[in-house]
Parts: sequence; C-alpha cells; structure tokens
Amino acid sequence: MTLDEYFATGPSFERPIFDEVADFVETLGPVTVEFVSVGVIFKKPSSWMQLRPKRTWVAMTFPMRRAVRHRTIKNKPMSNGRDSSAQWYVANLNSPDDLNDELRDFLAESFDL
Repeated sequence: MTLDEYFATGPSFERPIFDEVADFVETLGPVTVEFVSVGVIFKKPSSWMQLRPKRTWVAMTFPMRRAVRHRTIKNKPMSNGRDSSAQWYVANLNSPDDLNDELRDFLAESFDL
C-alpha cells in the first residue's frame, strides 16, 4: 500500500501525527516505512516501531531496555519473544504535540537498541 492509498481512508487526526513521527524518525537514521491495513510499520531492517490508529488517537509501539514513564504511556509494557531484554511500550498520541522532547528521547534510545 502506498502512503496516499493508506491515508485516503484513515481518520483525519492520523496523518498529522504520522508526519510528526516520520519527520523525527528521519533524523535518527535509515528506516523503511511500510503501510499496511492496520497501521504503519517502521523497520530497521526488522520491525522497530508501529503506529496504529485507534478511535481517537494513534497508538505508537516501541521497544525499550529500561522502564520508562510518560503521560502518553497508559498500558503496562509487553515483553517480546525475540528479545527478552526489551519491553514494548505503547504511547497514545492524540495530536502531533504529544511527541514532545521526552518521548523523542525515548524513540532515539529505542532506535539504537
């Protein structure tokens, strides 16, 4: 699916959040962005981070090797069978402004895992 095909049917709040996240991720290093029916997957080369639209927000899932807290992280971290030292966090982004400096720092740290 192309970027235009994906966003042709999505909720209006999703594209501005994607743009903000994608612009920041570009500063971290090379990634491949895959648009699938359930969301957007960022790969480096395997799956690293995901954006999935929900009813009124976008769930951004990313791994960390340490415990983190942020006002947008509402759920308990999930483990990943491939890497038992990483925990997956879900940050619920209601707007592009939710991607603040603290959350950007978490993504940068996560990118370097």
